[in-house]
Amino acid sequence: MTSIGIPQEADVGQRLVAATPRTVAQLVALGYDVLVESGAGERATFADAAYVDAGAQIVDAARAWGADVVTAVDAPTDAQVALLTRGAMLVALLAPAAKPERVATLAAAGVTALALDAVPRISRAQALDVLSSMSNVAGYRAVIEAADEYGGMFSGQVTAAGKTPPAKVFVIGAGVAGLAAIGTADSLGAQVRAFDVRPEVGEQIESMGAQFVREPLAQQEISADGYAKPLTEAQEAAALDVYAREAAEADIVVTTALVRGFAPTTITAEMVAAMRPGSVIVDLAAPGGGNCELTVPGERVVSPNGVVVLGWTDLAGRMPQHTSQLFGTNVVHLMQLLTPGKDGVLVLDLEDPVQRGMTVASGDEVMWPPPAVAVSAAPAGPAGPSEEELATARAAAAQAAALRKQRRTIGFALAAVLLTLGISFAPTAFLGHFTVFVLAVFVGYYVISNVSHSLHTPLMAQTNAISGIILVGALLQIGSDDLVVTILACVAAAVASINIFGGFLVANRMIRMFRRDA
Repeated sequence: MTSIGIPQEADVGQRLVAATPRTVAQLVALGYDVLVESGAGERATFADAAYVDAGAQIVDAARAWGADVVTAVDAPTDAQVALLTRGAMLVALLAPAAKPERVATLAAAGVTALALDAVPRISRAQALDVLSSMSNVAGYRAVIEAADEYGGMFSGQVTAAGKTPPAKVFVIGAGVAGLAAIGTADSLGAQVRAFDVRPEVGEQIESMGAQFVREPLAQQEISADGYAKPLTEAQEAAALDVYAREAAEADIVVTTALVRGFAPTTITAEMVAAMRPGSVIVDLAAPGGGNCELTVPGERVVSPNGVVVLGWTDLAGRMPQHTSQLFGTNVVHLMQLLTPGKDGVLVLDLEDPVQRGMTVASGDEVMWPPPAVAVSAAPAGPAGPSEEELATARAAAAQAAALRKQRRTIGFALAAVLLTLGISFAPTAFLGHFTVFVLAVFVGYYVISNVSHSLHTPLMAQTNAISGIILVGALLQIGSDDLVVTILACVAAAVASINIFGGFLVANRMIRMFRRDA
């Protein structure tokens, strides 16, 4: 049976583990023999007993690193590489672009290495994207760290002693981490503004509750690999103007610009000097050097004017339980891809663009960089109509529209004549009821059309109540001696019943959507 080793991370500050008891059970279900190093999950609060209950074996470091497949969070040290078996597979964050010598070492050791930070940016590979999972947690944690440093409350308060305004948060970048930071800050009650050089993400920013800062001069396009293209000098100058203006007004700035491991400068020392004392900058790009000129990776810095700059590089690791679970789930998805038979037999298909893109070393050879991911183009469609055909079609459409308008006008005129005749010969009591009916139609239309979508559910409850009143009235009239009244009462009772029971069914279905056991 193929074995998977889960070693303890060498860095004592790394609290993450590559597998949790829950993901170990999933790996066992795929047919693998899981070997967990003793104490591997302790920093993430996962005891050895929990791994045993999930079906794993607790072993020493040598056996964990000597497994057929080794999954780790960080890249191995030289001593750990020496423990790997020739022909084994290593799955970890390897930074192949920044550390080519590490890839060469693994290839020389005969190890097949898959880099979790080299997952191709295609839809099919999203379930394996460890960087997105960790960025999501880091964005959330960045706002929590900022709230801890900030000297005020995020949400505005109104008390007997007066009121305080909400905190102003400015987020640079609307990737996974940026959107997570936006959602967290908004949920805490802050006024959130965000900017991204990609204009198409404006809708995503606004959907998270923030205001999108628009700057047409700083817009840029996306390259074929899914990353933003480098800024031109004019675009960079326009973007820096936005950063300077927004940072001066913000209480908290969160920067997330990190492209292929490189962190461009978005907050200069002059911008920091223009910020208010007590403001906070959280630099999520600190692992790449930092977006702020004052950032020191891994440290807390206070500027001369009292601005706190946080350059933590372990934001995801500060929430080890959830991050380890997400990381382990990404690994499970990878192993499911590598185990098509779910029988514990490992199959590496280098023809698959996802597996090839992640494979940085195989068969004593360096496989980095991978070939560009081929994007299948849709077949060309048939040739479009000629200008003459378009003109003919437009003329026919205009003629049809004019004919429909003429018919509609004639119909309204006939209806008006019939209505006038009916009112002229109708009894006085009918005119009063008819006037109330017409007014009710107009009032109901304008009231309902102006109701917010979020209030449609309580509005439906009100219509159910009105239908109940109609049903009671219809039941009282069903015994009438007038045949017409009886027929109308039966129709009203049937329609009102449909509305009442249908409304209850819809409301019940909506309520079940929010139940935990649904």
